Amino acid sequence: MSDPYKNVHPYMVECAAEAARVASGVRAAQLPEPTHCPAWDVRALVNHWVLYTSDGLEHRALRSPLSEELTTRDFTADPGWAQAYADRLDRAVAAWDDPAVWEGEIDLGMAKMEAAGLAAMIVKEMAVHGWDVATATGQEYRVSEGAGRLVLDVVETHGDLYRRYDGFAAPVAVADDAPVFERALAASGRDPRQRPLGKVDH
Repeated sequence: MSDPYKNVHPYMVECAAEAARVASGVRAAQLPEPTHCPAWDVRALVNHWVLYTSDGLEHRALRSPLSEELTTRDFTADPGWAQAYADRLDRAVAAWDDPAVWEGEIDLGMAKMEAAGLAAMIVKEMAVHGWDVATATGQEYRVSEGAGRLVLDVVETHGDLYRRYDGFAAPVAVADDAPVFERALAASGRDPRQRPLGKVDH
């Protein structure tokens, strides 16, 4: 990651656009449905995804903390939440569209982390939780091979940390020649063959 702005920001743009597309396909009736994420229905999963990949992403760029109002908000209570999410994603991605933002560290409260590494981790959140939402609602989350490789690199680099805090389950076995994004999902404890647990009829 010699130049993280050039090597990661394009995938941030890509994954944000795909996240917005998937969000637009979530129906209100699906929000109470179960997901493959333990103890999270679609609503809880969407709220986590929206918070950390839009507002959270923007606030990291600005080096400002998330307010309690944001961390406790039910974004899906707004019937237009998907468009609002798309708008906030655009704002967040724009906040990172400056090479200087990728330099230095970001204070996370209990620790500091290099800005470039944290940005890559949030792109991973966009893609992996985007896949979670898409799978739970009968959609697909599609990424380029380059974005898939970025996600796989983050998952492999930080997998033990995520598992320590129950963010990942044990890796799932997949073929060595499986598409790179499927290998990233499997390494994060997700089964790429997972099917929706709730209703997906339109």
